[in-house]
Amino acid sequence: MLLISLLFIGCFEDIDDNPASVQDLNDFVWRGLNYYYLYKDDVNDLRNNRFNNDDEYNGFLNSYSSPEALFNHLLYQPETIDRFSWITNDYIALEAFLNGTSLNNGMDFGLVERETGSSEIFGYVGYVLPNTSAANQGVQRGDIFYAVNGTPLNRDNYQSLLSGNTYTINLGTYDDNGTPEPNDDTITPNGESVTLTKSQYTENPIFKRDVFNVAGRNVGYLVYNGFTRDFDSQLNDTFGYFLGNNVQDLVLDLRYNPGGSVNTAILLSSMIAGRNGEVFSTEEWNSDIQAQLSTQATTNRFTNNDDGTPLNIINLSRVYILTTKRSASASELVINCLRPYMNVIQIGNTTTGKYQASVTLYDSPNFRRNGANPSHLYAMHPLVLKSLNVAGVTDYFNGLDPDILVSENYSNMGVLGDENELLLSVALQHIEDNSRISNQNFEPLKVIGGKETFYPPNTGMYK
Repeated sequence: MLLISLLFIGCFEDIDDNPASVQDLNDFVWRGLNYYYLYKDDVNDLRNNRFNNDDEYNGFLNSYSSPEALFNHLLYQPETIDRFSWITNDYIALEAFLNGTSLNNGMDFGLVERETGSSEIFGYVGYVLPNTSAANQGVQRGDIFYAVNGTPLNRDNYQSLLSGNTYTINLGTYDDNGTPEPNDDTITPNGESVTLTKSQYTENPIFKRDVFNVAGRNVGYLVYNGFTRDFDSQLNDTFGYFLGNNVQDLVLDLRYNPGGSVNTAILLSSMIAGRNGEVFSTEEWNSDIQAQLSTQATTNRFTNNDDGTPLNIINLSRVYILTTKRSASASELVINCLRPYMNVIQIGNTTTGKYQASVTLYDSPNFRRNGANPSHLYAMHPLVLKSLNVAGVTDYFNGLDPDILVSENYSNMGVLGDENELLLSVALQHIEDNSRISNQNFEPLKVIGGKETFYPPNTGMYK
């Protein structure tokens, strides 16, 4: 611990004593994106022959006041195509997050339009983490909040209101007025409020596991909220639990899972389907990198082990996957890459639509962590590749559509893992009678984001 402290102190002293210039930071941004960025070929200012000499290059760098400004300028169609690349000035916090640790008050939440096309929004609580501020304050799944710090939520203010380390949510009662159509729903303030405070917390993405007996079949159920590498062994243990209970069907609940490690997605899919050695996905990089890589290097395969540790494989021919608009990235990768091999029955809502993956780039000669410039803590997480399943399916900009469209009922969200909770009950009913269940006949309210919105790695897929 003393050695680690001395290393961090030395790093911060270097930053304080010899801060990087804006030009140096901008040079890091341009070089990293010029080499790795997936959409380099589509951005004129990232061409290899863009600048005739050093003076022209330096003049270009100095025309941007910050690395963030240059980074945003170089993104390709950020409103539609590249919605997910980002830059940070604190890679130490980033590394902690990718290992599952971040400032967290324990309240997972989604944000939803009050009415179709409305600027007014509300929040719902998806789940609550144990031993956190939210748990201690009695926050529960299904709680509805319409305001923060007394200010009603809308599209313009929610980020500032919910980004603080401490804030107060103002609660209300959701009334569907007895109809399935959401546009006549109302939220009435109930006078209650809860103050929440964030602290360092390591979230176990395996939120709940269980086994149900449905029509004589053992059905595994897993609420999995993030593809976090540090919990891969526990994920394997969970499938050992399923194997020990002779699970014949699986309901995989990814409704609040924004993504994470590609390798973890491969492990999870392998535990479900087996298929050792068969193609899980292929990768497409920018033209310069693609020309350097072999077919083997751009092909990911199903496996039967994790660095030598045997996987607990349940070898199913079908899987039920629960999704919402907040299901993204590695969650979508699992769905897309399992579909050619097995019957994937997706229940819920259309997913986010992220088929690209990122890597973390540091300011070092090879853009790796070792040798990073000690004068700053900037790092980038740009999109560097897109994934295709074995059938070549990719570019699902608008997300993956469910086979059975069912929206969460904000007036009665139920308990995750309870057989009567809406999305789970639909899956269990389908397993029981194997019949087609009708889609809902109304458009759900639009989900515009959630907890993952406030820290970009939350909605990511990384190598």
